[in-house]
Amino acid sequence: MSLKDRITDDMKAAMRARDADRLLAIRGLLAALKQREVDERVVLDDAAVVAIVDKLVKQRKDSIAAFEQGGRADLVAKEAAELAVLVAYLPQRLSAAEIGAAVAALVGELGATGPADMGRVMAAAKSRFAGQAEMGLVSAAVRQALAK
Repeated sequence: MSLKDRITDDMKAAMRARDADRLLAIRGLLAALKQREVDERVVLDDAAVVAIVDKLVKQRKDSIAAFEQGGRADLVAKEAAELAVLVAYLPQRLSAAEIGAAVAALVGELGATGPADMGRVMAAAKSRFAGQAEMGLVSAAVRQALAK
């Protein structure tokens, strides 16, 4: 079963259970998936679905930070609930130590030597770590590896 099919089945289950908050989050995700399929005229595979979920997770985290600064606890709770639903569709995340080791190996594979190679290493890292790690952590690990 593809990830998209699993999301659709979860939407149906949320409808049957009358879980309005979960249903809202899943419908938003399915709308984002459908929008991408229509815009690009493609059928999304699991990797593309994970990329979209990752983007939505980042948006929710940014929204939570902004609402916390604004003192809007009600909106923080709403975004946190949606975040919890979305995170369930992401694969297991790598730890900081695992990211550091994988980035060091990647830098060695590419023969990168200094900060000038940051773009080349990040391009390779984005494809390798898609959905498995936050790109902010990967970027920091790449900077650290290239600074040595």
